[in-house]
Amino acid sequence: MKKIKLMNKISKVGTDVFDRSVFQVSDSEEAPDAIMVRSASLHELEFNPNLAAIARAGAGVNNIPVDRCAEHGIVVFNTPGANANGVKELAIASLILASRDIVGGIKWVDTLKDDPDIVKTVEAGKSKFAGVEIAGKTLGVIGLGAIGGLVANAATDLGMKVIGCDPFLTVNAAWSISSHVKKAQSYDEIFKNADYITLHVPATKDTKGMINKETIAKMRRGVRIINLSRADLVVIEDVKEAIASGKIAAYVTDFPTPESVGTPGITTIPHLGASTVESEDNCAVMAANELVEFLTNGNIKNSVNYPTVIIPYTGAARSCFFHKNIPNVLSHITSSVSACGLNIENMSNGSKGDYAYTIVETDTPVPENVIAELGKIDGMIKIATY
Repeated sequence: MKKIKLMNKISKVGTDVFDRSVFQVSDSEEAPDAIMVRSASLHELEFNPNLAAIARAGAGVNNIPVDRCAEHGIVVFNTPGANANGVKELAIASLILASRDIVGGIKWVDTLKDDPDIVKTVEAGKSKFAGVEIAGKTLGVIGLGAIGGLVANAATDLGMKVIGCDPFLTVNAAWSISSHVKKAQSYDEIFKNADYITLHVPATKDTKGMINKETIAKMRRGVRIINLSRADLVVIEDVKEAIASGKIAAYVTDFPTPESVGTPGITTIPHLGASTVESEDNCAVMAANELVEFLTNGNIKNSVNYPTVIIPYTGAARSCFFHKNIPNVLSHITSSVSACGLNIENMSNGSKGDYAYTIVETDTPVPENVIAELGKIDGMIKIATY
């Protein structure tokens, strides 16, 4: 029986994916084989020897010690695209919030509850909250993955001119982007030409602080910026300074911080991007399916620390090797398996950064002593058999 520990409340349609004759699922499992998590921080978690995988029901994995997991042969999954529509819809709402002071207007109206002349008062004071329309304006989309692509397409449907930039755009993602979206050669092209800028990139060493004093200086005066990705993509003090000077007209973010909350010109949303019933269901189902496929067959898809390696289980036995991405490991595996008289019926290998993963199917199980010897070779992290 495989144990799945839930670190947060996970949608029932997700946990229902697990066959209860094979999997035991609850929030109280001890020494689990896998973990399902949404927002709970796992950075202080002590790994038990059984832990083989962590599935994040969402895209971001900042709450998971990804590198430490890789070192222990623990596969970290996420669910790219499962919450994309929910975030896209919030991005469209954010374009409107950045265009007019709707939030300020609503708060003001709430103060007029006891005003007997509220109709006249509203008509006299509404001009303070007026703004601009998005139709005909230029939207710059930074990051054209599952979410950014949807936002770009939706914005064109709303009459915006859209330019997008993504140095890591995949072929599949490119096929889904409207032909009306203009390709920018660099982020600087977006900074120079966009009336609105929306960020849809992960927080990495290359993207953290990408909106700062220097990049803001390249933007149009009155630019409006939307950040539903991660707080640390922007240097908030530089944004506040630009708002005060009028360089930035509005900043909308889904990641409130002490520095951003309560600042005129900044609208802070309480991390609602994926907070829809549909998004939570989609993420839970995808995460559960990833764990089932990995724990049952050793196949890896949508991992952030190990490569995608998927082959149909057609052999009599399967051995899966987690190892460093260094020379000679693969030759050690194949030569050792062949030396004990086994026929390799199917095999697949992949690498991601410093780490690699190899699946070997044989006509009979690899003897335990051979597995033990392979576990000692330089670069081998862990071996699992199915």
